[in-house]
Amino acid sequence: MFTRRRARAAARLRRGAERTTDALDARLPVSEGGPLLRKAFPDHWSFLLGELALYSFVVLLLTGVWLTLFFQPSMNEVVYEGSYRSLDGVRMSEAYESTLHISFDVRGGLLIRQLHHWAALVFLAALGVHLLRVFFTGAFRKPREVNWMIGVTLFLLALAEGFAGYSLPDDLLSGTGLRIAQGIMLSIPVVGTYLSMFAFGAEFPGEDMIPRLYSLHILLLPGLLLALVSLHLILVFHLKHTHWAGRGRTNRNAVGKPMFPQFVTNSSGLFFIVFGVLTLLAGVAQINPVWAYGPYRTDHVSTGSQPDWYVGFLEGSLRLVPPWETAVAGHTVMWNVLLPAVILPLALFAVLYAYPFFEKWVTGDDEEHHLCDRPRDKPVRTGLGVAAIVFYGALLAAGGNDVLAHTFKISLNTLTWVFRIALVVLPPLAFMVTKRVCLALREAELKRLTEGEETGEVRQSVEGGYEESHEPLDAERQYVLRTRELPRPLPPPEHDGGVPRLGRLRATLSSWYYRDRVGDEPPSRRGELEP
Repeated sequence: MFTRRRARAAARLRRGAERTTDALDARLPVSEGGPLLRKAFPDHWSFLLGELALYSFVVLLLTGVWLTLFFQPSMNEVVYEGSYRSLDGVRMSEAYESTLHISFDVRGGLLIRQLHHWAALVFLAALGVHLLRVFFTGAFRKPREVNWMIGVTLFLLALAEGFAGYSLPDDLLSGTGLRIAQGIMLSIPVVGTYLSMFAFGAEFPGEDMIPRLYSLHILLLPGLLLALVSLHLILVFHLKHTHWAGRGRTNRNAVGKPMFPQFVTNSSGLFFIVFGVLTLLAGVAQINPVWAYGPYRTDHVSTGSQPDWYVGFLEGSLRLVPPWETAVAGHTVMWNVLLPAVILPLALFAVLYAYPFFEKWVTGDDEEHHLCDRPRDKPVRTGLGVAAIVFYGALLAAGGNDVLAHTFKISLNTLTWVFRIALVVLPPLAFMVTKRVCLALREAELKRLTEGEETGEVRQSVEGGYEESHEPLDAERQYVLRTRELPRPLPPPEHDGGVPRLGRLRATLSSWYYRDRVGDEPPSRRGELEP
């Protein structure tokens, strides 16, 4: 009896679901979305970095909307009479006063403000690490060059969005950052003074900067970020994801969890984990206590001031460049500001945008790639990436040279020279070490592939010697090791008269990329992978 009732209930539920689906399908493209619900998504942990950035961005939007209800983006001067008695009677801008009001007088205001700030830091960190994952695995190659450029643009816009939000409270720390930004504008030859007047609306600090930053922070930049995130996700759906080599995974298919219900369930759980961890941080880890800095005044500067980590490399570059100046036609070019704060960031992002096309030109690789590279299989690319990370890390550490000198009782001038030397020496050293490590790892894998895995057993031979016991690798590991792509360098151009310099340069760079090989490495089984 119980079985019949359960069967009837299931039948009624199935008929109800069919009627609901038919009703919705008559009005919405429900049935057309069926294949979309079965779309495969990757299940490796490294692919969660992009989702971590996405969900941090969602938290940013939710908390940002709440904060706009209470923040006053005005430079009008008021006298503070709020709950924080240490600043009672102090003259300040309405922007700073409303920030204090959110922190001390609005229920839950400090929690939401700190949640917003922590989400911004995690968003930028996740974006940066996600870009590194894409770079080291070669996921920027054809047909994903455009998506790589969109990701770099997202990172650039996120930097601008973070700096704009960081500057809105008009406290002493953020005001010092704006003063540095104005100095960077002034360092640009010919047009620097015009840019400064356009941005600030008058002589620094002016009355218009905070309202303008507010408009950028809540309208223009979030709108661009939303548009590019949507475009990025559309391209991910269209181009399919990359995946690691393994049985059944080729450059012609996409293997992973279906979107519904597995991926949706896991991804929803990740969202709540991100929200929960960020909320926990906001509740127990204080960040950006603007009340401790006080309102911004042009004749004051906060001691030991440090920006958020994502612009720390600019701070470090400004501190390391010597005071170089050049007088040209009565105009002074301040290289100590222009070079580190304008030319260096432009060069860094230009390299990021151009790298997929540069590698494609150097290697002559014009094929589609859906299998991820293991970093050890591309030692030159991996070495370049690690060298860039070391370069960035040296600049970031140099941004706190005064704090480090005070903490460890070291001469500030000595520490500055240490960072200058490190900035030149450490990146090439990191490149060479990383390349050697990658080659050593490949050599060890080749040995395991030919000799087998050590079992830990030692046997004595008839002659009285000792030998280690080995067993063959399992089929899956052998498959992965044999499916890596090991291209040959491009041949040098033929010497039939004048050889173009560009052709010789390309052949030289191609040899530099691919000439290092480990012994008699097994040929790529790429042809066997693609039917």
